[in-house]
Amino acid sequence: MSRFASVVAILLIAACQQLPEKPPPKPPGPERATYVQSAFSALPGWSTTRLEPSLRAYLAGCARVPAVLLGPCGTATTIAVGDEEGARRFFETYFTPYAIVSSETGDTGTITGYYEPVLRGSRTRDGVNRFPVFGVPDDLIVVDLANVAPETRNLRLRGRVDGRRLVPYYTRAEIDARGETFKAPIIGWTSDPIELFFLQIQGSGQLELENGDRVRLGYADQNGHPYRSLGRYLVDRGELTLDQASMQGIKTWAAANPGKLQDALNVNASYVFFRESTDPRGVVGALGVPLVPQYSLAVDRRFIPLGAPIFLSTTYPLSDQPLSRLAFAHDVGGAIRGAVRADFFWGTGPEAAVPAGRMRQPGKMWLLWPRGEPLPRTD
Repeated sequence: MSRFASVVAILLIAACQQLPEKPPPKPPGPERATYVQSAFSALPGWSTTRLEPSLRAYLAGCARVPAVLLGPCGTATTIAVGDEEGARRFFETYFTPYAIVSSETGDTGTITGYYEPVLRGSRTRDGVNRFPVFGVPDDLIVVDLANVAPETRNLRLRGRVDGRRLVPYYTRAEIDARGETFKAPIIGWTSDPIELFFLQIQGSGQLELENGDRVRLGYADQNGHPYRSLGRYLVDRGELTLDQASMQGIKTWAAANPGKLQDALNVNASYVFFRESTDPRGVVGALGVPLVPQYSLAVDRRFIPLGAPIFLSTTYPLSDQPLSRLAFAHDVGGAIRGAVRADFFWGTGPEAAVPAGRMRQPGKMWLLWPRGEPLPRTD
């Protein structure tokens, strides 16, 4: 890389780097993943886990998987619907399991849940629906540093132009303070700021209008500021105990403390912008395929290629009951950082919201990789 390119990269990073109120977390760069070859018999619950539904979820991603994962797709299409024995034989024949081990957390990480919320709202502002759902603002600049240097290949920066300078984009506090005067398309309006906040955390959802029609909202972009947990902030402030810091607990706190809510929301400077989706297939993840409830995961793509099969061993929310599932890396998330880290997609609406909001379990993950293929790079 030329000296000029190095200087440009440094200046761009410095220009868009955020300045958090607290000391920044440990940079994710040093984390490394090790893939330890294993046997299917060593995977907890593998022998009793149903795999035919996993095969259908695997096929749902075949249209967009990278070439290394495409080979087995042809064989998978020949297995009849409902053929559990055929599905098991397929995975055990064409894949090798590798335990994922993080240089920071070992073989155990955190498994959370997410879902597609449904918010009531309107296309126009009224006395009830006063909080806008924004599309992507025209002045949001995205800087992709993938081709600048190896150390920046996973880095995309977001900012705005101020005169001749590229500066960090507006924070959540600055966007919310502008309200409807913020210069971005408004897709619709909703009545509850905490529901809108969690819509952004989930990354997609639906807006149910007065006539019963629904507008599907898909993730479009983000303002470039790092995600900070509202639940952790409330626990640190003594507003909630750790076991109360679920999505439901935070919503209860918000309803009881409307005067404190905006300051609490502002702690998470990250802000998500949406696009209106007319895709009839449902919620589409980062891979570009529909998410499959309870078989799709959001992962950190630095360590797990999108489309890859992942055997997950965790427990159901607030429970010791084992949850063993062959799921698939169909999505990513701003808060999903780490080699042994996943967000489990529960589905759509209030029934999915309950387990998703309560899920924060320890778990282990195994990458199923095509036999004979080189393992993915993690540098």
